[in-house]
Amino acid sequence: MSESLSSRRRVNCRLLADVLSLSVVLRFAVVVLLTAPAFAFAHNISDSNAQFVQGLTGSAPAPFLYLGAKHMVTGYDHLLYLLGVVFFLRRLRDILLFVTLFTIGHSITLMAGVLSNVSVNAYLIDTVIGLSVVYKAFENIGGFRRWFGFQIDSRIAVLVFGLCHGLGLATKVQELSLAKDSLVMNMLNFNIGVEIGQALALLCILVLLGQWRRQNSFQRHAFVANTVLMSLGFTLAGYQFAGYLWG
Repeated sequence: MSESLSSRRRVNCRLLADVLSLSVVLRFAVVVLLTAPAFAFAHNISDSNAQFVQGLTGSAPAPFLYLGAKHMVTGYDHLLYLLGVVFFLRRLRDILLFVTLFTIGHSITLMAGVLSNVSVNAYLIDTVIGLSVVYKAFENIGGFRRWFGFQIDSRIAVLVFGLCHGLGLATKVQELSLAKDSLVMNMLNFNIGVEIGQALALLCILVLLGQWRRQNSFQRHAFVANTVLMSLGFTLAGYQFAGYLWG
């Protein structure tokens, strides 16, 4: 009788822990969705930063390293996509592979976009970036195989979306009036700063995911978490597309 009572108590405690864990995820989602209008544009380069770098002449490693790192750390759409990419990755080899593919992609279009002066509509490319979050979260829950019977190689998808994210970064940089004589070196420093910011953000994401994975509730709530991630991607994409239509 005592063993049965103890077993029921353990089950009730696990259920309570699961409910509390799920409620935290849902509360976080509500807060983020309500504040989405504010952070949809949070990673734009601030006026003060823009004025500072536009006044520089010659190579300026420190300012552009800082600007690149800040841009990535405050780029919620980039961070949400990275969260989706590493959500189920446990082996270091896999994490390095996918992050490297993403890095190669956004480095190519960042440098090529700025140096070749390739111009795209900022609202449209940010809409695609928002949809990249949707794509990855939908992939994580097995949506493509379940609904469409196929799935594009994740490595190819990450590389392609990396190209899109890099083009978004290039679009932000092109809004600045930078000195042409040192543009190549400053863009290299900016790109290195982006990678530093990405590494720091990724480390935080992996630590938090590692803690969550130790909980029994992780597998049960993974579907809900990726559904939330997909909703955030749709929200970001929606705000950007609305800006394109009515901006």
